[in-house]
Amino acid sequence: MQYHLGRLLDHVHLRVRNLEASRRFYDAVLRALGRELSGQSEHGFFADELFVDDDGEPTGRVHLALQAQDRETVNRFYQAALAAGGRDNGPPGERDYHPGYYAAFVLDPDGNNIEAVYHGKTQRSATSVVVTPISRLD
Repeated sequence: MQYHLGRLLDHVHLRVRNLEASRRFYDAVLRALGRELSGQSEHGFFADELFVDDDGEPTGRVHLALQAQDRETVNRFYQAALAAGGRDNGPPGERDYHPGYYAAFVLDPDGNNIEAVYHGKTQRSATSVVVTPISRLD
């Protein structure tokens, strides 16, 4: 079994009120970003470092910024989010955070602020870090 690991966060865990509404929302926005759910069960689902379930009181308002590969992907994210039950919280456009910051903001079914952002052309050393466990006993 292999999994991918980011640079700072091990994972983000969201607890939601309506798992099916959240599954539809996140499945749609992730597909618009060229990603997909990595796994799911009757009580939750995950994609890379994001884990979502309905086990307990819903998470308070969170802001998640998801990476987009270009401006068109940000636009697709925004349209997919609205079509999947998200609410507008800032349409696609340049922001004044830094030159080239292009983003869109939506509220997920629980009111979390979900952003897709493109920072302009960059070169990555790798698309992700692939981790392969050596032993389950450590």
